[in-house]
Amino acid sequence: MALMKWEPLRGIEKFFDDDWETMPIRRWGMGRMGWGDLAVDVFEEGDNVVAEMQLPGIDPEKVSVSVKNSVLRVFGQRGEEKEEKDKNYYRKEIRKGSFERMVRLPDVVNGDAAKAEYENGLLRVIVPKAKQPEDRKIKIQVKK
Repeated sequence: MALMKWEPLRGIEKFFDDDWETMPIRRWGMGRMGWGDLAVDVFEEGDNVVAEMQLPGIDPEKVSVSVKNSVLRVFGQRGEEKEEKDKNYYRKEIRKGSFERMVRLPDVVNGDAAKAEYENGLLRVIVPKAKQPEDRKIKIQVKK
């Protein structure tokens, strides 16, 4: 049997490692705090910011995707809400109900031009980067 290092404060560290800018608008127990399968990869691909998220077994018609103020929000419904009382579970780990994940995107993006694709359980959100205005030189006018 391998020895494991005891880290009594690891849970607290994980709590504070979360993205505090979107934390107040998330519901407790969702996002990174309970839906481990809602992990997201965000990367740059050409002139776009791309976010990929695995959502196997979820009806894409029950998923809502939005981008506002450079924050990507994925909200949806997993499974049915009804509880089956005639089953005697030994383990119940498959979560059902609503889920939500919010991620701040790294660049200023054009959320109005975002598009989402779902294939084989993978949600792919493509958001074009917004054009940054070029710096311009301002001539100082001297008044006499």
